[in-house]
Amino acid sequence: MTTQTTTPKTPDTPISGSTTGLVGIPPAIGRALATGGGLLTIASAFLAWTWTDEFPGDLTVYGYPGGLQVLVLIAGALTTLLGAASYGVQGLRWLTPAGADAALKFAALAAFATTWYTVIAIAAQLGGVVNLEPGGYLAAAVTLIAFLGALALPFERPAPDPADPDDTGWEKFRHHTAQKWQTVKAAFATDAPRPLRPMPSWAEILIIVAVLAVALTVFTYGIGTEYDELFVGFLITAGFGFAALHRSGLIPRISEITARHQNVTVFGAFLAAALFPFTQTDDQYATIGVYILIFATVALGLNIVVGLAGLLDLGYVAFLGVGAYAASLVSGSPTSPFDVHFPFWAAVLVGAAASLVFGVLIGAPTLRLRGDYLAIVTLGFGEIFRITANNLDGTSGPDVTNGSNGIAGIPDLKILGFDLGAQHDIAGVTIGRFANYFFLMLIITAVVVLVFRRSGDSRIGRAWVAIREDETAALAMGINGFRVKLIAFAVGATLAGLAGTVQAHVTYTVTPEQYLFAGTTPPNSAFLLAAVVLGGMGTIGGPLLGAALLFLIPNKLQFLGDYQLFAFGLALVLLMRFRPEGLIPNRRRQLEFHEEAEAPAALGKTGA
Repeated sequence: MTTQTTTPKTPDTPISGSTTGLVGIPPAIGRALATGGGLLTIASAFLAWTWTDEFPGDLTVYGYPGGLQVLVLIAGALTTLLGAASYGVQGLRWLTPAGADAALKFAALAAFATTWYTVIAIAAQLGGVVNLEPGGYLAAAVTLIAFLGALALPFERPAPDPADPDDTGWEKFRHHTAQKWQTVKAAFATDAPRPLRPMPSWAEILIIVAVLAVALTVFTYGIGTEYDELFVGFLITAGFGFAALHRSGLIPRISEITARHQNVTVFGAFLAAALFPFTQTDDQYATIGVYILIFATVALGLNIVVGLAGLLDLGYVAFLGVGAYAASLVSGSPTSPFDVHFPFWAAVLVGAAASLVFGVLIGAPTLRLRGDYLAIVTLGFGEIFRITANNLDGTSGPDVTNGSNGIAGIPDLKILGFDLGAQHDIAGVTIGRFANYFFLMLIITAVVVLVFRRSGDSRIGRAWVAIREDETAALAMGINGFRVKLIAFAVGATLAGLAGTVQAHVTYTVTPEQYLFAGTTPPNSAFLLAAVVLGGMGTIGGPLLGAALLFLIPNKLQFLGDYQLFAFGLALVLLMRFRPEGLIPNRRRQLEFHEEAEAPAALGKTGA
């Protein structure tokens, strides 16, 4: 007797190598829906979304987008351009050197997320969806349709990995969930960009200028958002929009061009930053700008210690405090026990030298430690500095720092007769006190960037990287590990003290509580370390970008109240999970976290 067996029927699931989309819509129709939805999103931004102006931004006007509608308009325009590029429209091929489909999905997601956030905010704040006008309903519908259409675009699915039949139900669930997640990642993945065609140097420099102009515009808009809803919408649009441009290959293409003209890029970036105060009508955002530069300069100094030399320093903010206290004591403050008033250049030298001395004194006995033990020692130094500054009040110890009251009444700087505390008219634009200090900090940041670049490219810099990668191997190759690490510690401390001398004059007062290990506002040691790791260790742009984000975002998220640190910490956890190498990683570190990435032909001294 024979038994006839048949292959069991399985559900219609896409097989490996198939090119179907995440949504069961024909790809041609999905592409049309995504592109047409982008066009209708642009049109909906010119309609009224609510009947009352009680919602910030005044979304009641026809024919003139306002507030969050402007962001939706930008996301819709990006979706339309990428959709047209996916059809091969002439003149748009430069926009998608790595392909348009993955970028189109992120652009449609940017429009969808920003629009639905706005609609939900209107309904929550005004008391229901009844407060929406037809323009709001239209925008919500067309962005949803466009996003679903983009998800229908084909992509190559990963090979299926069958589950072990002996697994438990929970293990099978985890396995299937991981498989689905890999499929979603593949849907938003893209190919390597096409090779860049040779271009004249002047054309590449013009591209760099255009990119810096766009970056200045985006930063100015983000820092100038007037209400909480607009800033959250800006983060959504900017985040998904940047991801769309990265998936299109445009960001890697720009990075390739800037790598060919590093000096031009650095000079242009500082020039664009110098133009920032001229884009402001008052001194409000120049205040944020100067604090960002102080924070970024200190983070760049810490990047030498952590990013290049690989030394975990949890008390680095203390060197900022040493520089600030040393400068305040000799700058003519009425509460200083020393009746001296040094000129600016002398105060800078005193602050930097004091931090250098403390860096050597702390580093000499401790840098023979490694890893967690070194981190604990540096954390202890940071706390000892703060407690000592509190106790030098004339009661618990000598009267040097005025205790918890700190050094107050620090006068404004005067450089060559130029009073940084007074307003000045430049080219018909009134430059206020904080704008003056912004320009000064920009010069100091340029000095720190120069030191970082030159030291990273030097013999000492290569020794730092060797120590970071494998200290035992570096010692076996003849590198004096203790000497090299001590130099890194001393240089980092000096740069922090340099920034501290300016911080003392900007804030008028130096107190011990400004230099905590962790707090709600930077600079503190935890935020400084987060800025380096978040931005990208071992790079120049990484800590600068990380410091700007870590200062600006908490400043704008104050409406969250007690949940501010929770939201901020959650964002950091997600970023470290999905991009552990940082926002601007060097190539070596990127390969450490993503082994499947294509290895470069050659690596630079710092992996750049």
